[in-house]
Amino acid sequence: MQYNFKLAGKKYSAEVEEGEGDKLSITLNGKKYDVEIERPQAAAPVVRPVTPAPQRTAAPVATAPRPSAGGKSINSPLPGVVLDIKVNVGDTVQVGQVVMVVEAMKMENNIEATQAGTVTKILKQKGDPVMEGDALIQL
Repeated sequence: MQYNFKLAGKKYSAEVEEGEGDKLSITLNGKKYDVEIERPQAAAPVVRPVTPAPQRTAAPVATAPRPSAGGKSINSPLPGVVLDIKVNVGDTVQVGQVVMVVEAMKMENNIEATQAGTVTKILKQKGDPVMEGDALIQL
């Protein structure tokens, strides 16, 4: 099923294909994501159609890899699109240092390190959509 939507003023196109069980394949602006739907724990199975509202289609992308045990992440405080990445893997960052720029509602927002550490992984790339709370950088 094809979805077209806007996020932070930018147009996106998503193709959602059902897989086996709770697995879906979502192609967002040409980039494919394999996601798994989390079902609520209930006595009886809950049956819902897989027809998310267009503005929520990007939500599966929000399930970015979480940091490994002992790792800490810098998360996005707002939804938007990654415009620039100011650090590289191996860089040491200090609290308050700008690590990424996210565009939201046609405004550039500096994302600052909330803790000091060494960058071990960059989880989002330029042009990637992000949702509030998404892990952006792992320390």
